[in-house]
Amino acid sequence: MTGAAPDPDAEDAVAWGERLAGSYREIGDRAMRDLPIYNDALGVDAVGFRRFNGTIIGIMVTPWFMNVVMPAGAMRETSGTTLQVRFPAGEIEFVLSEVGKIGQIASCSLFSPMFEFADMAAARATAEAALAELMLPDDSEEAVRRREPATTPIDRRSFLRGTLAERRG
Repeated sequence: MTGAAPDPDAEDAVAWGERLAGSYREIGDRAMRDLPIYNDALGVDAVGFRRFNGTIIGIMVTPWFMNVVMPAGAMRETSGTTLQVRFPAGEIEFVLSEVGKIGQIASCSLFSPMFEFADMAAARATAEAALAELMLPDDSEEAVRRREPATTPIDRRSFLRGTLAERRG
């Protein structure tokens, strides 16, 4: 049945991600390669596809975007073109669209265009880190630690005097 979303319970998550990547490779070759948003240093890759809450979730990296994606068939729409999905890190909004032989998908843009990535290794590492963050509960110790400032605040007067003493509470 062409255009129908896959049954997430019947299809392997990695296989679905690879099918989606194949569709984006075709789109890239046919319609995107000559556009100014196309980063020639990148390819198409399905990163981290897995089962999540009865559906499939992963990140699609292309030379023109990086999106969190999932089949839209199992999800409830919140309006005609968007839906809200709750993840351990919180709720995010997805946009619905059609992709070739895959059918309707839901996607949330992370990057577009992709010029800040020099190569696929950098893009893939960013995709893996983004997916890990998405699956990290908002109130977990790790999430709280990551929200803390990376450095201890420096006392301004000491900084200006050249002593760089840390502020004491």
